[in-house]
Amino acid sequence: MARLSKEERKISIMTKALELFSTEGFYQTTMPSIAEKIGMSVGNLYNYFTSKEMLAKDLILYIANILGEEIRKINESPLSTKEKIDAIVHMYFKIAQERPETIEYFLRVYLSNREVFQNCCEGMICVSAFVTELMIFFEEGVRCGDLRDQDFFSAFGLFMGYLGGMVFLNGEKILPKSLESYELSISDNIYHALKSR
Repeated sequence: MARLSKEERKISIMTKALELFSTEGFYQTTMPSIAEKIGMSVGNLYNYFTSKEMLAKDLILYIANILGEEIRKINESPLSTKEKIDAIVHMYFKIAQERPETIEYFLRVYLSNREVFQNCCEGMICVSAFVTELMIFFEEGVRCGDLRDQDFFSAFGLFMGYLGGMVFLNGEKILPKSLESYELSISDNIYHALKSR
């Protein structure tokens, strides 16, 4: 069996840590519990991440890069603005279903424990890969006349509020139907809220 490179091992550690952080929360998750989950000594874990806070920061960068890359692919596709909204909603809900720990980490750790990230992720630094691609999406939608020209953060808050809210409700087992059954209505609502008049 081939040995993992240091970067591959780091990603493997982050994947397991993500599961713990998203289910147990930031403060209940310890470096020893992460080491135990991945079958590694605590000392060796510190060779990859010097602190739990550093691991938490690397995780949010990792998630932002995954989401940013997915939105970049959508941005570069020949889809209409409405179809891009459909694709973004589908992608986000699909990740929430297939890799729930990814979105749970963002909601339960990053947004809920901002004090942990204040010295390394001020503003939107750690989620810039994701935010930048959404900014490009909005700018292109305005440029082609499909979306209303408005403050970016108003548009971003509306878009992500819908998506984050639905994923949260799904995670709490409140939704009466499956998450994917809401894709079309959520996508339509977002489009109608953002489109030019």
